[in-house]
Amino acid sequence: MQPELRTVQTGASGATQDFALQQHKVLRNTYMLLALSLIPTAIGAAIGTNIDLGFMRTSPMVSFIVILGVFYGWIYAIERNKDSSLGVALLLGFTLFLGLLLGPLLHRTLGFRNGTELVMMAAGGTAAVFFIMAGIASSTKRDFSGLSSFLTVGAVVLMLGVVASMFMQSPILYLVILGGFVLFSSLMIMWQVNNIVRGGETNYISATLTLYISIYNLFSALLQLLGIGGRSD
Repeated sequence: MQPELRTVQTGASGATQDFALQQHKVLRNTYMLLALSLIPTAIGAAIGTNIDLGFMRTSPMVSFIVILGVFYGWIYAIERNKDSSLGVALLLGFTLFLGLLLGPLLHRTLGFRNGTELVMMAAGGTAAVFFIMAGIASSTKRDFSGLSSFLTVGAVVLMLGVVASMFMQSPILYLVILGGFVLFSSLMIMWQVNNIVRGGETNYISATLTLYISIYNLFSALLQLLGIGGRSD
C-alpha cells in the first residue's frame, strides 16, 4: 500500500508542478505581449496627435457607432484567431487603432501649459494601479472569479452611461463615468491576473486583450480627470 500511496502522491505533486509551470508561462507571455502592444499604441498616438480627426466631432453619434462597431468587430476577430499567430498580429493592429483614437485626447492635453506633466501623471498612475492590482491578484489566495458577474453588469452600466452623456452633456455625469472607468478597469486588471494565476484563463492573447483594454481605459480616464484641472497657455 505504501508504494502505491507514494506513487499517487508523486503523480499529484507532478501534476501540481505542471499546472504551476503552465500558468506561469501564460502569465509571462501575457506580460511580454502586453509590453509589446505599447509600441504600436505609441505609434498610433503619435500619428493621431498630428492629424486632424475633427470630422468625428461633426457627427459624434455616427462616429461613436462606427468606432464601436470596429472595436467589437476587431475583438471578435482576435478571439476567433487567439490560438494562432494571426491573433497576435490582429491584437497589435488593434492597439495601433486605439492609439490613433487616443491622439486627439493627447493633443488637447498637451495643449495645456502643464500638459506634459499631466500625461506623465496619468501614465504613472496607470502603472501604479496596474502593479498594485496585479500584485494583489498574484499573491492572494482568494479567488476573484465571483467578480465576473459584477464586472459584466458594470460594463453594461458604463456603456449606457457613455451613451447618455452624449445626449445630456452633464459635467457631473461625465465625472461619474470617468470615476466608474477607473474603478472598473482596476478591478478588471485584478480579476484577469487572478484568473490567469488560478488557471481560469489559459490563452495569453485573450488575457493580453483584456488587460490592454483595461489599461487603455484606465489611462484615458485618468488623463481626462487630470485634464479638467489643466492650465491653458
